[in-house]
Amino acid sequence: MNFRWSRVLAMAKKEVFHVVRDPFTLSLSIGLPAFLVFAFGYAIEFNTKYIPLGVHDDDKTQSSRRLIETFGASQYFISTQLPTPAAAQDALAMEKNRGALIIPAGFEEDLFAGRTGQAQLLLDGSDNSTVSPILNYVNAIENLAATRLVNFEPPQVLNLKTRYLFNPELNSRWFVIPGLTVVVMAILSILLTALTVAREWENGSMELLLSTPVKPVEIIIGKLAPYGIMGLLAVLLVYVISRTVFHVPFQGNFAVFMLGCVLFITTYLAQGLVISVVTRKQELAMQFAMMTGMVPSQLLSGFIFPIESMPKFFHYFTMLFPARWFMVVARQSYLKGSTFMEMSAAFAALTTLCCISIAIATRRFKRDLEP
Repeated sequence: MNFRWSRVLAMAKKEVFHVVRDPFTLSLSIGLPAFLVFAFGYAIEFNTKYIPLGVHDDDKTQSSRRLIETFGASQYFISTQLPTPAAAQDALAMEKNRGALIIPAGFEEDLFAGRTGQAQLLLDGSDNSTVSPILNYVNAIENLAATRLVNFEPPQVLNLKTRYLFNPELNSRWFVIPGLTVVVMAILSILLTALTVAREWENGSMELLLSTPVKPVEIIIGKLAPYGIMGLLAVLLVYVISRTVFHVPFQGNFAVFMLGCVLFITTYLAQGLVISVVTRKQELAMQFAMMTGMVPSQLLSGFIFPIESMPKFFHYFTMLFPARWFMVVARQSYLKGSTFMEMSAAFAALTTLCCISIAIATRRFKRDLEP
C-alpha cells in the first residue's frame, strides 16, 4: 500500500473537527499563550524595586536626615520611621520590612571630627535572590551619600563607564517574553498531542483505524499536522503581543526564527505522541506531558535560571532538552539579531533531537498499531 496524501488530509480534517468541537482544546490553544504572556510579562521583574526599609534615627541631625533622604530618594527603597532599634528588628522578623537602617547617636559628630560615620543596615537573608540586588543598590547609595554628607567628591583615579548592549535599560520583559515562546510552544505541543492521541486509545477509535487502509505514517502526519499549525499560530500570537503590548524589539531574521520554531514544535509533537502511546490514558498523558514539557522548559532551559550558573552535571544534562537550544534561538533572534551561522550549534542540536524524537515516535507507534 503506497503512501497517499489524500488519506493524510482526511486524517488532518478529522482532527480539526475534533479540535473545533472541543472547548478545552480551543481554550488551551488560544487562551493559554495570551494568559502566560500577560501573566509572566507583568509579574516577573528581576529588578527589585520599592523595598520596604525600616529606619531608626538616634542621631536626629542634618547628616542623619540626609542619609535617610538618600535612601528614600531612590526608587529602590521606601523608608518608614520606627521608634526603637528593637522595633526595626521586629518589623524585619515579621517580614513587614526587607531591611532596617539604624543610625546611632554621634553619627554627625564622627563625620565632622574626620572619623568614619557608622550606621547599621540589617537585611532579610531568608530570600537570597533579592539580597544581592539590594547590596548593589546600597553600594551605589553609599557612594552618593558620602558625597552629599561631606560635600566633597574624591578625585577619580579610574573611571569605568558601563554600557549595556542588546538591552540598554535592563528591562526584565525584554528578557522574559522571548523565553515565553519556548514555554508556550513546549506546553501546547506536547500536551495537546499527548491528550488527543491518548483520547483515541481510551475511546477505542484507534482500533477502528486498524481496519482502514491507512498507513501508520499517514496517521502520524495527519494527527500531528493540525497541532503543529496551532503551535505556530501560538508563536505568532506571542510575537504580536510582545511587539505591540510590551514593545520588545525583534532584531533577527524572522524566517530563521520560524525555522527554529518548526524544528522545536516537531520535536515536542513527536514526544507527545510517544507519551500517548505509552500511557494510553489522558490523565497519565497530562501528568507526563507536564513533567517532560513544562518543567524542563522553565527550569532547565535557561528561562529563569542561567545555565552557566548550574553545576557541571546539569550544564551538560540540559543539552538533552530541546527547550535549552530553542531558548538560545528565541532570545538571540529577538535581542541580538544573530544570524543562522551564529546560532548554528543550537540549530544542529535542535535538528538532531528532532530526528531522534521522530524516529522513536514512528517506531513505537508502528509497533503498537501493527499486529
